[in-house]
Amino acid sequence: MSSTTENPTGTATGTAAEAAGSTGAAGTLLAYGRNRIDRARGGELGSAPAVAGLIVLVVFFAIVQNGFLSLYNIANLVTQAAPIIVLAMGLVFVLLLGEIDLSAGTASGVCAALMAVMIVRHSLPWWLAVIAAVITGAVLGFAIGWLRAKVRIPSFVVTLAAFLSFQGVVLMQVGKAGSISLPDQAAKPIITLEGYNNNLMPLWLGWVLLAVVAGGYALVKLRMSVSRRAAGLEAEPPLVTIAKTALMVILGAVFVYLLGENRAIQQNAFFNNLKIEGIPWVVLLLIVLTVGLTFLLSRTRYGRHVYAVGGNDEAARRAGIRVDRIRISVFVVCSLLAAVAGIVQASQLESVASNFGAGNTLLLAVGAAVIGGTSLFGGRGRIMDAVWGGLVVAVIQNGMGDLIKGANSQAWQWIVTGLVLLLAAGFDAASRRVGKGDSR
Repeated sequence: MSSTTENPTGTATGTAAEAAGSTGAAGTLLAYGRNRIDRARGGELGSAPAVAGLIVLVVFFAIVQNGFLSLYNIANLVTQAAPIIVLAMGLVFVLLLGEIDLSAGTASGVCAALMAVMIVRHSLPWWLAVIAAVITGAVLGFAIGWLRAKVRIPSFVVTLAAFLSFQGVVLMQVGKAGSISLPDQAAKPIITLEGYNNNLMPLWLGWVLLAVVAGGYALVKLRMSVSRRAAGLEAEPPLVTIAKTALMVILGAVFVYLLGENRAIQQNAFFNNLKIEGIPWVVLLLIVLTVGLTFLLSRTRYGRHVYAVGGNDEAARRAGIRVDRIRISVFVVCSLLAAVAGIVQASQLESVASNFGAGNTLLLAVGAAVIGGTSLFGGRGRIMDAVWGGLVVAVIQNGMGDLIKGANSQAWQWIVTGLVLLLAAGFDAASRRVGKGDSR
């Protein structure tokens, strides 16, 4: 395997960084740009293709579909993408090791169904049901990881078996009724995640959140640049950091402002006082998960060990890393986040059906991670990949849903999503060949 990997900070390690250091060009804007181009030629593009694709898709659907950029639809896009993004975040950990978890979708179903059963049939508090669902996800992930790491069953096989079994567990939990509806009052904090009954984030909190995120991002990036320069390593020029922060502030301000406007569709004599204003609470959850998991992968010893095992597990073992523990842990993280994704999905649907987590759930999440830039071959990926990829998938689903009318509308939606995933996987394979200098 290649010894060159990309860590979540977006800085190169291995041959790219060594090349930059040898030329003495680190720290200057021109050298930084030249180094980025060299890395791109070597196949290290990160999330850039996903971001470019997202911009193209948004512009395309905005032109061909009336109402795509309406305030109501923008908020709908966010809530539609949320469960896909959370599930994809967990899959990034597994994919970093070159593994796969086919059971992540149905694991989310098991955990969501358990939560619903505890609230509805046993009248337990919602918070206890949520804790039980998350712990169940972690236990399922530990069992899968243990079978993969200790019994040496390939992850494809063990997670395929779990995928099938978990569907049966969900059927047993839900029962003959076919679905369990979450009660308005008993499960209110859960279904409020998606803005139930216009329970949205206060407008002032949206602006505070933007200030905290942008300020924190700038401080972390500047501190990282200072520490890297002190160590004699390549560092991001301050102008680039300022430009990235300014772009984040502008885009964030537009997002907060737009969702702060009244987006109620029904405005007439009977509903003239109806107001839907504010950011859904699930956005706060996405920010917390993105920041926390990015910190875990980029700033902790555990994260470095995950990248090391994903880059070359034998070299990591000889370096003293407990490879088996790392392998088990990524499945634990994946299933734990699958449980969170199940809770978010149940919040969106306000119910748990017998087919919850089955069907296209896993495919969309894997597609989101790969489209965002996470490699299927291990060693390369970031949490932000799940965010960008999840938004791409949500835009395709949302845009195609109304673009083509008739009996084949859903079919075209699947065809386009599949082609985008194929394009992303093909790009990933091609970039790895370029990185290895294989021109065949």
